[in-house]
Amino acid sequence: EKTVPIPEKLNEWAPRPPPEFVRDVMGSSAGAGSGEFHVYRHLRRREYQRQDFMDAMAEKQRLDEEFQKKLERNKMVAEEQTAKRRRKRQKLKEKKLQAKKNKLEQKKQEKEPDQSQEQGSSEDDEEDSKEEEEKEDDAEEPSFVMGR
Repeated sequence: EKTVPIPEKLNEWAPRPPPEFVRDVMGSSAGAGSGEFHVYRHLRRREYQRQDFMDAMAEKQRLDEEFQKKLERNKMVAEEQTAKRRRKRQKLKEKKLQAKKNKLEQKKQEKEPDQSQEQGSSEDDEEDSKEEEEKEDDAEEPSFVMGR
């Protein structure tokens, strides 16, 4: 019954930007006091962390770009395959439609001169048409059959 607070995603850690102007330039060489070495060591550690962070971000960005390019390539390949298969389906569909039109034209040509024939011939035509339809259905063989 109580509402549970869900913590939001924490922001990535980012180092402090380097100072624009460094007043006390020092090093670990002779001339620096013993207390100054620790200050120098902390500044050096912070700068190395900042450089490592920048390198890691550059690597992450490079990997993201490569991934996006790979996704785009895969998408293009898939689209090409889809288009190829679509053309094949359309070609088969047109072929079947053309065969059907040819068949109807042949029937019309046969009926015109032979209108005086008996009913028996019409039954034969029905059987022939059924056989032709079965042949048309068998015309599209599966593409995965090997050895043909």
